[in-house]
Amino acid sequence: MNCWVCERSPWEFTQGLESIGKAPCNGQGRIRSKVTRNNMNICTANGASSMREGKAWYLVQCKPRQDERAEENLGRQGYEYFRPLCRRERLVRGALQVQSESLFPGYLFIQLAADANWAPLRSTRGVSRLVGFGGMPMPIADELIAELQRRVQPVPQPALQPGDRVCITSGSFAELDAIFLAMDGEERVVLLMSLLHRKHRLSMPLANIRKY
Repeated sequence: MNCWVCERSPWEFTQGLESIGKAPCNGQGRIRSKVTRNNMNICTANGASSMREGKAWYLVQCKPRQDERAEENLGRQGYEYFRPLCRRERLVRGALQVQSESLFPGYLFIQLAADANWAPLRSTRGVSRLVGFGGMPMPIADELIAELQRRVQPVPQPALQPGDRVCITSGSFAELDAIFLAMDGEERVVLLMSLLHRKHRLSMPLANIRKY
C-alpha cells in the first residue's frame, strides 16, 4: 500500500529522498526543511548517532495485518525499531473515530549493527523478512529516516472528504446515493442529492450514511 503523504511505497519513498539527503546544508550539518516532526512509534536504546555506533536502518516487511504484533515482539527482544504512525478518521457504526494506523501498512524500520545476531528476526512473530536485493538486506541512510520522521503529519485524515460518494442507510431516502459536501456540526452531514432531475442539498444524521 502506498503512503498517503507521498503516494509511494516505503522503499520508493526512501529512494526518492536520496536527492533530499544530498541537498545543501544550512551550515549546521542539517538539511534545510520547513516541515515539522510528528507522530510515530519509535524505540531506541539511546540518542547517539547510529552512524557512530556502526548501526544502520533496514526495512522490515511484516506478515499481513501484523504490524503491531511484529513491533511488540521486536521490542521484547530489545531491537530498535521505528513504525511511522498516522491518525485517520474512520466512520464506525455511524460515528467518527480517530484511529492511529501504520503510515506504511505491512512495513516498519529496524536499526541493526553489522555484527548483530540477525537470526532471531526470521522467527520473530509478525515479521516476514528484511527487504533487500540479491539476498542482501539494503541499509537506509539515517538522513532519509530523519526526513521521513519530519514529513509525517499528525493531523487526522478525515473519514469523509467533499465529493465522496455515500449511501443513505435509513430514513425517507434509504438506499439512495448522495455526495458528501461537509459536516454540519459533529453528528450531522450536508449531502447533495439528485431528485427529479434537480440537485438538492440536505442535512441528515451522520449515522444515516455509509461511505462506499
